[in-house]
Amino acid sequence: MIATRRSFGTKEDLAVALAEAVAEHLNDGIEARGHAVLAVSGGSTPGRFFQVLGRRKDIDWSRVTVTLVDERWVPETSSRSNAGLVNEKLLQGPAASAHFVPLYAGGDEPDDAGIARTNAAIDALPTPFDAVILGMGNDGHTASFFPGGDTLAEALTGEGPAMAIRAPGAGEPRVTLVLGRLLDAAGLYLHIEGEEKLATLEKAAGDGPVEDMPIRSVLRQSQTPLTIFWSP
Repeated sequence: MIATRRSFGTKEDLAVALAEAVAEHLNDGIEARGHAVLAVSGGSTPGRFFQVLGRRKDIDWSRVTVTLVDERWVPETSSRSNAGLVNEKLLQGPAASAHFVPLYAGGDEPDDAGIARTNAAIDALPTPFDAVILGMGNDGHTASFFPGGDTLAEALTGEGPAMAIRAPGAGEPRVTLVLGRLLDAAGLYLHIEGEEKLATLEKAAGDGPVEDMPIRSVLRQSQTPLTIFWSP
């Protein structure tokens, strides 16, 4: 595991530090190739970080593309939509000029045609991504790599760049970027908060199958250094 853990006294301190790290990656990408790509996670944890990052005026947001690590297969108007969260919390103020590429591509189910549309949109983005921000559930999932996922093995080994996945703990059908695309990043971060998440992380760092706690696929890889940001 190529991982470093940074601990912060408050969630606000974490948000500020993570925003600083991501801003550096975005600005480096803009300087190097005129454009930067950021992939973020949804859920309840990143809202504060999104707001801090989106207020930064030192980033030329018109040269940034934001996409998602994974998404529930629901329209943006759904309260369950990660895209809705990103638009509400991140793409405001200075960051409103960023370009957003959603993963949901329409329809009730992530069928082959829908996933093909998603893949075309993701394949159009330059790689490596400049920063990828992962989250983690208390079941040890990250992105939509859920224990028991029907396409988990393919998501961990396939080329994607995105694929549909269904799992008992996932609720709706989902679409997720595959592991290989997530690891193809200049900066790779895991953002977790709370003692329960820390306990889950420490369990995942121990022995056991990747399939039981898929975050292990990220912790055990040797391709891209991972920085873990945690606060109580």
